[in-house]
Amino acid sequence: MTDDSARISEIDDPFEDPSDDPLFNWDEDESGRTSIFERKELLKVGHVPESNRIVGRDSEIEAVAAELRPIVRSEPPNNVMIYGKTGTGKSLVARHVTERARRAAEAQDVSVGTVYVDCAQHNTQTRVARTITRDLNDEPRTGLSIPRAGIGSGEYYDYLWEILDATYDATIIILDEVDRLDDDDVLMQLSRARESGKADCHLGVIAISNKIEYRDELNERVKSSLREEEFVFQPYDANQLRDIMNHRRDAFRDGVLTDDVIPLTAAFAAQEHGDARKAIEILRHAGELAERQSNECVTEENVREAQEWAEIDRFEELLRGSTTQVKFILYALGRLTRESPEDEFSTSEIYERYQSVCEQLSVNILGEHRVYELLKEQAFLGVVESTRTGGGRGQGSYLEHRLVKDTDVVLKAVLRDSQLDDLA
Repeated sequence: MTDDSARISEIDDPFEDPSDDPLFNWDEDESGRTSIFERKELLKVGHVPESNRIVGRDSEIEAVAAELRPIVRSEPPNNVMIYGKTGTGKSLVARHVTERARRAAEAQDVSVGTVYVDCAQHNTQTRVARTITRDLNDEPRTGLSIPRAGIGSGEYYDYLWEILDATYDATIIILDEVDRLDDDDVLMQLSRARESGKADCHLGVIAISNKIEYRDELNERVKSSLREEEFVFQPYDANQLRDIMNHRRDAFRDGVLTDDVIPLTAAFAAQEHGDARKAIEILRHAGELAERQSNECVTEENVREAQEWAEIDRFEELLRGSTTQVKFILYALGRLTRESPEDEFSTSEIYERYQSVCEQLSVNILGEHRVYELLKEQAFLGVVESTRTGGGRGQGSYLEHRLVKDTDVVLKAVLRDSQLDDLA
């Protein structure tokens, strides 16, 4: 126990019965709160629902299943590469089909191991090898205790080959957001394990990427080794999104969703390239807003509030990794846009407002040329649009910049940075 946790545990508790603590009390009759949700887990990202809740991906499920079907007969599955935009059901289908394949194989006395790796989180070869090895290890059967740290990828792979041969006839490994890996040697190691004599276990890889061009960036030896089947998942349309959410309507209590909630949520998500994940997140957050406000129903207003929250979150994700100076610049541009009937401003106009922001916060001020370069970087990322404009006789041309995203979304997102607290 850390010092902090020890101190926390020593805090005097004024409530002899913890259920009496009003901070966490949930009594509908006394608090006025209402329970909106019945099965909230149906709206969690990463939840893999039952077959009858998966909408609009029947052909994709069949196609992926055909590549894994050999494991039911204890034969090697094919490797699979799945492409598509965020929220098109790639991970959902991969996990759903893999689990069904595992159950079907085990019904034929074929032992199948499955593991899911989020490469956005585990983005190095050592992290991936450790995750796969530890997840597949059944210590009572193998007698192996796999360390969390202190060894490299080579040692984890040695453990892995031993575990596979001791425990499984076949194994399927899902590498989600595989394009986030630092290098592609992981794919080489896994796809050639049996061929190179490292493991007798049949090994299949399902690699998932948002980047359609990902395969073109792979090492030629990896391409040759994978010999995978490729599938592209198209975005959902508004009708499919509406069906997806209707199939999860029982996440809520009966009668709490007004008639316009699901159609409006589907329309918002359809505008965002058919992203089902965002649709479900908006629907969940709309319910949470209604619950916090002690409403009896989830309404259109809750959905609109949740959509704005989602926009701010997406924009904040886009800014992840940007310096605070970039946020000062975007805040300056956002304030100019809000206060002026114009929506395009020269670098010098933005720089003048940026200086004022920095002086107000008592922070260092970058030179105008550096601000110009950072604005061009934001144009490359799609945050700002920059166009060259003629300045008239004797003035030459110059760049004008405008925000691509809604001004309120930009301002609220950048103001989440604690260094801008004094501007809020």
